[in-house]
Amino acid sequence: MVTGDVEKRLWAVADQLWANTGLRPGEFSVPVLGLIFLRYAEKMYAAAEEKLGPIGSGGRRKVSKDDYLAEGVIFLPEKARFSYLQSLTEGDVIGLAINEAMKAVEEENVDLKGALPRNYVQLGNKVLLELIKLLGPVDLSGDAFGKVYEYFLGNFALKEGQKGGVFYTPESIVKLIVEIIEPFHGRIFDPACGSGGMFAQSADFVKRHHKTAMEEISIFGTEKEQVTVNLNKMNLAVHGLSGDVRVANTYYEDPHEAVTRDGGRFDFVMANPPFNVSGVDKERLEGDLRFPFGVPKTDNANYLWIQLFYASLNKNGRAGFVMANSAGDARGSEQVIRQKLIESGAVDVIVSVGSNFFYTVTLPCTLWFFDRAKERDAERADKVLFIDARHIYRQIDRAHRDWLPEQIEFLANIVRLYRGEAPELEQGSTELLAERGLGDSYVDVPGLCKVASREEIEAQGWSLNPGRYVGAATTEAEDIDFTERLEELAEELEVLNAESRELEASVAESITAILAGGR
Repeated sequence: MVTGDVEKRLWAVADQLWANTGLRPGEFSVPVLGLIFLRYAEKMYAAAEEKLGPIGSGGRRKVSKDDYLAEGVIFLPEKARFSYLQSLTEGDVIGLAINEAMKAVEEENVDLKGALPRNYVQLGNKVLLELIKLLGPVDLSGDAFGKVYEYFLGNFALKEGQKGGVFYTPESIVKLIVEIIEPFHGRIFDPACGSGGMFAQSADFVKRHHKTAMEEISIFGTEKEQVTVNLNKMNLAVHGLSGDVRVANTYYEDPHEAVTRDGGRFDFVMANPPFNVSGVDKERLEGDLRFPFGVPKTDNANYLWIQLFYASLNKNGRAGFVMANSAGDARGSEQVIRQKLIESGAVDVIVSVGSNFFYTVTLPCTLWFFDRAKERDAERADKVLFIDARHIYRQIDRAHRDWLPEQIEFLANIVRLYRGEAPELEQGSTELLAERGLGDSYVDVPGLCKVASREEIEAQGWSLNPGRYVGAATTEAEDIDFTERLEELAEELEVLNAESRELEASVAESITAILAGGR
């Protein structure tokens, strides 16, 4: 990352300032992210002002707000500009001035209405002046400001622990999803969109392929919490994006009409939904077009999300999402739904991810990928690519892992070879491919990847657990990671508990029916 040193330096100072405030991470993070947004907005405004200068100086007409909006720039009244905030002193009420600046930005830019923070007074003059002083000299390109915003989001998520995981998906996970579904052009939907990381990485993908994101992709999202939607809108803005992101409870609401009787609306679906949610009112879901394979009897929302992603795709759409490991082997009504999904031909790729990738939980997870065009491809419809990536990672610290750029490219290249596409080698994955005997074409690699037929999957009880198919590497060490094995057993226990709950519910229904019939 080009801006890596800048991000770390900025974060180190901001983190030190936060330590002296006595505020909780959430109380400090949103105002800081708001100031990063405002600094970015002025940077882009100044560039547009310089570009538009000849229009006004030529005497033809005065440069207007519409000229700035036509340049894709957030219009800033004078007292909403970062340079104005820099002119303030300790004698001013800095928090009030920033609140007014945010209000003015919202009034001039309808996409940001209600999205910007206005709780700056609680930080006090001293901290705010230090933050303004910290961000003022930062002279980065627009894209680089987006990187800084994402870096701060990730670090604040780490500080907030469990709560942080609600709005943030680790960058390397998002990057792999984007590299595999390849959102070059079309409508992108994230029904659990958090702070917008999926959207930002999609735009980055488009830019890396020498295209303009806002000309190629349209963004749609839903999120349950208003504060998270606000983070999302700011994140979109610092990446030069806009989108239709709405507050909604996705279980019961479909504000974007993602699914109609004519099918799904979207070209791409990406998401990191909450795992193993219980308590969803299933009676409200009966007959909902978003759940074409039926509502599971188990009190677990995993297969509601999975069906929603599938149904939201148009006939050529692709989806990539994070899912609990337990979903791949779930039994009972969930297994029936999984079988129908596999028989549809849309299940394309399944990737096992090791533990400690997320800030909130140590458990491993699985990435699922759908391709609705594959349903009509006679050669591919009955095949699924399984990748076991549990032993591919970089250890960041004792409790956290991620993927290096070359590891992301390597995993995405396995998928490209499976699809008959040429690998991309810009991030240095050539050596990793050669080590596994992967070059110009796809081959199964024991312990890493395997293309399984529908018959093989049926023989495994319709399991979508890559470990059941890829086997063990020929050179794999005999020693077992105790922690990882314990986590796998915990996942298996969750599956068994879910089956037990479903069986109990079925028995209770039967007893009720018998008693009712005897009356």
